[in-house]
Amino acid sequence: MLRWRLILGTAFIAALVGLVYLDVRAAAESELPPGLFLLPLALTIAAAATREFVSFVQLRDPTFDGRLLQVGNWAIVASPWFGACVGGTDSVGRWQLFIFTLTVLAVFLGEIVRYDKDKSQRVTERLAASMLGLAYVGLLMSFVVRLRLLPAGIFPLVLMLVVVKMADTGAYAVGRMIGKRKLAPKLSPGKTWEGFFGGLLFSVLGGLATAYFFGVKLTGDHNLTTSLIALALVVGTVGVIGDLAESLLKRDYGRKDSSDWMPGFGGVLDLIDSPLFAAPVAWAFWEFGWILP
Repeated sequence: MLRWRLILGTAFIAALVGLVYLDVRAAAESELPPGLFLLPLALTIAAAATREFVSFVQLRDPTFDGRLLQVGNWAIVASPWFGACVGGTDSVGRWQLFIFTLTVLAVFLGEIVRYDKDKSQRVTERLAASMLGLAYVGLLMSFVVRLRLLPAGIFPLVLMLVVVKMADTGAYAVGRMIGKRKLAPKLSPGKTWEGFFGGLLFSVLGGLATAYFFGVKLTGDHNLTTSLIALALVVGTVGVIGDLAESLLKRDYGRKDSSDWMPGFGGVLDLIDSPLFAAPVAWAFWEFGWILP
């Protein structure tokens, strides 16, 4: 299992690096907004994550139809990039909010049309599940797209991913070595407070190393260094919350993994649970001027 996990992990990283390279080149040579190669990946991930979320809901309500949720999440994830195409970067947020609102209205309309034929009368439960699916997968994933559209280029997106994954790796390594005090015993028995703080240290080191790789000069600029460390600590912490949030859903639905199609990794939601929560927070650091302009 460990060998298979290493093989898959290496393949994922290599594929992601290749797509990032192609996306950066396309952004430099094309008049279209950045994300030409990464947006299809985001849509594919959103589709798989939505299917896993729908499978959760269908464990209790087999009549739950996830097709509208699937289309809605595609539209929400694509909305920032579409908005940048139509009205430039200034209109990205407006299109994101508009498309999200339309999907909410569409879900309500679907339940209105279905009501006369529905025998289960579980309208509120289906609406609640749909709203959660739209927000959890679609809206949060759309902030990953927004990170790519920031004026700072690919750096904010790569920084967020490195910080989150380094926090996860550090927490696992430190927790295995010296972890004793459980962070959330019932929800995620493997997580420890020692691992959590070790993960934050790894996230800071990973964030500073990423900045150095991108040529960001940290020497002599204490404010920049401090803000990068703050971003790493906050985003790393929020990533842990995202991991626990997905564990909460899995425990509630009695599932160990979101799916079993990737041996050693679980499902897509198991891979993206931390970045989903971290992306809006990382975006806020740049959008509100708490980090590099």
